Amino acid sequence: MDKIIAHIRLMRPANIITAIADILAGFAVSGAAVMLFSTDYPGSSALLYSLLWLVLATIGLYGGGVVFNDVFDAGLDSLERPERPIPRGLATVGSASILAGLLLFIGIVAAFLVSVLSGVIAIIIAALAVLYDAWGKHQPIFGPINMGLCRGWNLLLGVSAVPVMVQELWFLALIPVVYIAAITMISRGEVHGKNRRALVGGAVMYGIIILALIVISVLAADIWWQIIPFTVLFSYLIFPPLVKAIQNQDPRLIGKAVKAGVLSLIVLNAILATAFAGWMYGVAVLLLLPISIGVAKRFAVT
Repeated sequence: MDKIIAHIRLMRPANIITAIADILAGFAVSGAAVMLFSTDYPGSSALLYSLLWLVLATIGLYGGGVVFNDVFDAGLDSLERPERPIPRGLATVGSASILAGLLLFIGIVAAFLVSVLSGVIAIIIAALAVLYDAWGKHQPIFGPINMGLCRGWNLLLGVSAVPVMVQELWFLALIPVVYIAAITMISRGEVHGKNRRALVGGAVMYGIIILALIVISVLAADIWWQIIPFTVLFSYLIFPPLVKAIQNQDPRLIGKAVKAGVLSLIVLNAILATAFAGWMYGVAVLLLLPISIGVAKRFAVT
């Protein structure tokens, strides 16, 4: 049982929930969520199946990507993060590699069951995830962008429930790209601390994200005001832990700032869903937040 739990830990379950939020937000942004609950739309059941396949796809893709992260980091983790499953001997590099490969395969197949475009996007996500694990995370500039691209394409994977909308709304992928790049930059000092410049840079990027969300919401529809409570919550969750980390530059505080940033991805996605589909869809996405926080108490986020 300990080994099973260890392999589940490798998948970062709390983080996977944030990836599901990407899909739900993309689904709402594309217009599919409104159509799904419309009594006048005859294809509601097909959209529901598409949503379920896309959720399975992101579980496989994200899970496989983070498991491969621990595979490639096994040697370093034995020195810096001995509490992780592989250094503790609860999982092996071989078993973790098999799990990661299987998860990526499931993710890609599930996406192709929605559409060819969804499948292609899934392949891109898988390739970007492995690239980051093997090489990208060691690059000071490309690394954060690499990780951000994974989440940007994951948002578009949700949008691909209505394939034609991917071409129209591709620019929305830039939001998670910048946001995840900020989190990745902040996390650089999670082990040793002393990265004030990166922390301040992350705070600036957070501000840019909030401004971009407001602008996009105003341009998207006349319901922009509905994002206000979600935006306030988003700011409340991400800034206080980051300010403390900037002031003290302690690895533990930096870890808390990273954790807050990762979990707040759900709120960011709720803002996008609200901007394009209304507050009810934003709340639906936001309901994943307490679930993710609860799971994060049992399984590590970073």
